[in-house]
Amino acid sequence: MKQPSRRARRIGTAITTPIAIVAAAAMVWQSSYAAFTGTTRNSGNSWSTGSVALTDDDAGSARFQATNLVPEATETKCIAVTANASVPGVVKAYAVNPMISAAGLENYIKVSVEYGTGATFGSCDNFVLGGTSIPQMSLTTLATYSNYANGAGNWPVVAGTQTRSYRITWKFDTAGLTQSQLDGLQGAQTGIDFQWELQSN
Repeated sequence: MKQPSRRARRIGTAITTPIAIVAAAAMVWQSSYAAFTGTTRNSGNSWSTGSVALTDDDAGSARFQATNLVPEATETKCIAVTANASVPGVVKAYAVNPMISAAGLENYIKVSVEYGTGATFGSCDNFVLGGTSIPQMSLTTLATYSNYANGAGNWPVVAGTQTRSYRITWKFDTAGLTQSQLDGLQGAQTGIDFQWELQSN
């Protein structure tokens, strides 16, 4: 058999080398993508807290500024409280900032709070009674309802905006006092703040 010439052997080598390189590249590609894969994704997950807000329509004004009281004086006024929440919650009322008088006037100012609808800070004319939040009690007793935990008049609210009217009545109750005790209350001053608080469930 005739041996290939030296020139032919060089050509054959030159041709064989590129083929070997292509074959090696093919094997690398095949080994890199030898497995089937599949993926899926649940996108856009996030977490945010709910919110609760409570406002009233007093525009920063005191509900009562009673002066020159005489025995058995009384007064009734209203206020509207609005809850705006994205989660359910409960509104309670309690007292803060009690003012103690040396004469003990707070023992004789009796307060009651009723709830309902229709009334505003400006007028109780359209008040529709729903029930009683705080039965009549002295400011001294009311001051013991001093935080949300022991607050009165649970008002369950749902997500959204809702308004409840409150009708507050006070009376300077001097029944049973002697003339001397009554005279001892002259010139005395007392006070207390009503606070409503909404907490989510």
